[in-house]
Formats: sequence, structure tokens, C-alpha cells
Amino acid sequence: MRNRLKNGIALSIIPQIILVKWLALYPEVVERYYSNGFYPIWSGFFRWLLGWIPFSVGDLIYGLLVVGLIYYLIRRRVSLTKDWKSILRDTFMVLAVAYFTFNLSWGLNYYRVPIAKTLGLQEQYSTQQLYQTTEKLIAKTNELQLLITTDSALAVVLPYSQKEQFIKTINGYGRLAQRFPTLTYKRPSLKKSTFSTTLTYMGYGGYLNPFTHESQVNSKIPNFRFPVVCGHEVGHQLGYSAENEVNFIGYLVMVTHEDPYLRYAAYAYALSYCLSEINRRKADKNKILYGKINAGVRTNYEELRSFWKRYENPLEPVFKSIFNSFLKANNQAAGIDSYNLVVSLIVGYHEKQPLLPEEVE
Repeated sequence: MRNRLKNGIALSIIPQIILVKWLALYPEVVERYYSNGFYPIWSGFFRWLLGWIPFSVGDLIYGLLVVGLIYYLIRRRVSLTKDWKSILRDTFMVLAVAYFTFNLSWGLNYYRVPIAKTLGLQEQYSTQQLYQTTEKLIAKTNELQLLITTDSALAVVLPYSQKEQFIKTINGYGRLAQRFPTLTYKRPSLKKSTFSTTLTYMGYGGYLNPFTHESQVNSKIPNFRFPVVCGHEVGHQLGYSAENEVNFIGYLVMVTHEDPYLRYAAYAYALSYCLSEINRRKADKNKILYGKINAGVRTNYEELRSFWKRYENPLEPVFKSIFNSFLKANNQAAGIDSYNLVVSLIVGYHEKQPLLPEEVE
């Protein structure tokens, strides 16, 4: 009976996959009944349950699972070849349970209505529109850099601790929710990852634990980029799974913030993506536009490049390849390149919401 139960659980992964792919055909149903129905209650409960704990419970669980896996392999090392059918069955049983839990807890958000449709943004844009938006972002980034430092050659240094930036991120969502109620953030659970060094070597700024619903931020990344990553990970908590969408949400929560340092971080962030897209289309134009950026802003960009360069390693492409496959398997056809698709949302948003002059605060 025990073997029959295990076999049944292992084989259940097949109808699960079929059901999820079928639900993917009906994003409005997923949006209404899961993303705006079941999910906020489920996620809110776990954020309430674990958000007050100062360390990452999810990281602790992952660590224990790794130890458990190593113990299992050592214990079964003699029978790896003799009892391979049983081990294969156990593997699929674990995968079936993990797949079910993942989709119930968070994964179905991959199949919700795109945020561009929800916010009424036009995703198609011309190269000329891209140039115009980039020029405006350069002007805004330069303006804020000069406002903060009073010297165009000085890099911006955020004067806040990471804990203070967590608080400012939560406050920023409160402000943003007044304009976009769907982005209301309650019961916060925003933490530094215990595995920040590992995340850095893997090339990631953070991640959402889809089982404990804790937003994990890489504590090693430069302060210049830290606030937008915080906004990005909270966007995942709110049920937005597509990387371009949470990139946009992270930008949105900071660019509408009352704090000029965080607005600067947001503009510089959006500008880097737009310049990257221009470089892909026309490198000469990118060089011209990059030359218009204040030296202090370029220093911030160099700080970020130098940081990631220090942690380059032969395994990073392997981790990126695995994540690329994961994204493609979860309704993001562009894979890891989907991060760059944020440009269409930035351009579409600023076609509706013009960039306004900064005021001295």
C-alpha cells in the first residue's frame, strides 16, 4: 500500500502539468480567482506568520533540505545502482509534491493577465520613442545627481542603512498604492538573505521564497542599486512573477517616492536598461547618449559593474542557464532576457506619465 501511494504521488506530476498548462490558456480566470482571490490571502498569512522574524526562515529551510539531500545520498550510496527504480520513484514523488506546492503557493501567477494590460500601457514602441524616453531619463538622472551632490563629477552615496531602505520601500508602496490600489503592500516580509554571498556568485540581486513568501535581498549589492531590488522583490510578493513586470514595479515604487535619493536610484536604473536596449539596436547612438550622462552617474554605474566583475566565476553561466530554463518553463518565453523587456513598460508608462521637473526638498 505504501508503494502504491508513493507511485501515485510520483505519477501525479503528469496531470498537474496538464492542468497548469490548461489554466495558462485562461489568464483572466487566473487573475480573478487566484492572483486577486486565493493568492493574497495565502501569501498574506505567511508574511504575517514569518515577517516579524529578523532572519530568513526560508533560507534556513533550504539549508536543511540541502543537508537532508546529502544525508539521503550518503545513506543510499550503496543502492544507487541496485535500487535505481526506487530512487527514481522517490525523486519524481518529491518533484510532484514540490510542483504542486509551488503552483498553489505562488507559481500560478506566471499565468495571470500581464501588468501592461492591467495598467493600460502600450507595449509596442518605436526606436524614436526609445530615444526620446532615454533622453528624458538622462536629463532626470543628471538633474537629481546634481541636486544631491551639487557637483556633476561626484557619485551619489545613499545615506541610509539597508534596514532604513527596507522601511522606505514599505513606505514607498504605501504612497504608490494611492495611485495603483492593486500594488497595495500589507504584512511586510522583507529581509536580507542569509546566502547573500552565494547569491552574488550566482549573479542575483535577490529572490522571493515562493513557499515562505519572504522577499530576500542580497545584502552585498551596492546601496546605489539596493532600493530598486527591494522594490523588485516586493513586487514578486504581490503576485507579479514576470521579471520585466517586477523590474517595472521596482522602478515605479522608487520613482514615485518622496525621497530624492531613491528617485535617483530609480531613474539611473531605468536609464541603464534603456541604454542597453539602444546599444543592442545601434551602438553608435548609445555612445553619444552615454556621453551626455554626468560623470558622477557614470561613476555609480562603474561601481556596479566593478562589483559584479569581482564575483565572476565559471559556475555563474551554469546558474543563469538553469534559471533561464526555469523561466521559459513558466510562461516567460524570453527566459532570462525577459528582464530587459522592462524597457517597453518604461517607455509605455512615460508616454502616459511625462517626466516632471524636480523640486528641491
